[in-house]
Amino acid sequence: MTILQWSAWQLRSWWQALLRCCLFGLVLACLMGWAAPAMAGLNDDHFDGNIFPLYAGSGSLVPPKVTLAEALQRHRPALLVFYIDDSKDCKQYSSVVSRLDGPYGWAADFIPINIDALPVKSNFEPTEPGYYYKGFVPQTVLINQSGKVVLDEKGILTYEQVDDVFREVFDLLPRSESVELRRRQLNEITTELSPS
Repeated sequence: MTILQWSAWQLRSWWQALLRCCLFGLVLACLMGWAAPAMAGLNDDHFDGNIFPLYAGSGSLVPPKVTLAEALQRHRPALLVFYIDDSKDCKQYSSVVSRLDGPYGWAADFIPINIDALPVKSNFEPTEPGYYYKGFVPQTVLINQSGKVVLDEKGILTYEQVDDVFREVFDLLPRSESVELRRRQLNEITTELSPS
């Protein structure tokens, strides 16, 4: 074997070893989840976009049509929902908020607030959403026509829990004595994600 043949053989062996190491590293990365494709869904804390159009079937809630200051100035009830897009609880709760928008959206202002968009300040005014935020998501705050907080809860609430407070705000009959309020179906996504 000549020196030139030996050098070519050595270079080919070196490239083959490098290729084997890269292939081994890729397999190891896949097994450990490092190179897995980005996957997100309703039951995980991964980001995949704004939760209201994706999981609630209602892109009309974001961005909010009015600010909290405008809602208070017009003496309309305001439902603040503090959320983040990469929270399993917020994703699941978005469909409840969307269902509530059906019967009450005409008379109350729904204001979903992504907490990542809240300004960093030490003090907020009562006309600013940050004034009501307690550091948890999801957090639901319902302010009545007079500007009084009538609901301030953290976590996933049921439709009925918020509906009962809305019924008090609007002086409606209790659910057991009135016709059930239903949101009309808009598309397949809304139908599939609505709780039965």
